[in-house]
Amino acid sequence: MEMAEGEGSTEETYDVDIATTASSLGGSVVFHIINDIVGFVLYMHQQIPSVLQDMSLEFEGLQTEFVDLEANLAQAEVKPLVRRKIVSRKREVKQGIKKLQKLMNTISSLRSALQLMIREAPGIQRVVLILGGSPLRPQKAYELLFTHSDNVLCYEGDFAKSKAADALSKKTIRALISTGAGSISCPGPMRLFILVHAPPSLNLPQHFLPKRDFRYNRKFVPLKLRIKCRTQDNETSSPLNSETTDLIWFQCRHVIKGLAFQQPVEE
Repeated sequence: MEMAEGEGSTEETYDVDIATTASSLGGSVVFHIINDIVGFVLYMHQQIPSVLQDMSLEFEGLQTEFVDLEANLAQAEVKPLVRRKIVSRKREVKQGIKKLQKLMNTISSLRSALQLMIREAPGIQRVVLILGGSPLRPQKAYELLFTHSDNVLCYEGDFAKSKAADALSKKTIRALISTGAGSISCPGPMRLFILVHAPPSLNLPQHFLPKRDFRYNRKFVPLKLRIKCRTQDNETSSPLNSETTDLIWFQCRHVIKGLAFQQPVEE
């Protein structure tokens, strides 16, 4: 399938189709769904050893422990045997931090970039997550479509995760799992690329680069997911507005590289 902008968009079929009772999708909801699907893709395709939330807690814990160990070493009355144990543990903690640091920093940068993008282009509708060697050589791809009411002008709220956003995000992940998404493993470290369909006026050069001619290989079929909101006239109209043809693809500069870790051996 080619990804020419606006082409055949009203006749597309979706592997996952989720309807919400909300009259519109807020920027925070869109952000958290993208963020949670990023974590789902990384974990289900064996790019990280545990779920992203647990890894975040582990990384924070290691950083805190490292500070505590340094404080303990600074105490003059520490006995030599205890000091050697602390130095050994500090070395282990430092290695653990180093292993996770690039991944966690990239994810943090990606989250910041998505929030800036949503503030500048709150009516964002299409987002593509591509796992593979490059966007043109995908192993897996998840194409997300968010429908909005026509009154999406700006987003000035915060990105705290509301109960509604949490519930919708969990519903989306469950729906993905029920379709078999992530059931086929992708062993070995790969890269996760994110592209967004946004107005050409999007000006975030530190985070997004225009990819006007981006399209999949003809033989490649992405998993397609749509989240529909209730429109003001209580009908489900065409998900893409009349300005869709003016949109272009932007690729996020923050590319997540999967971790190399020991996979459990399947019997």
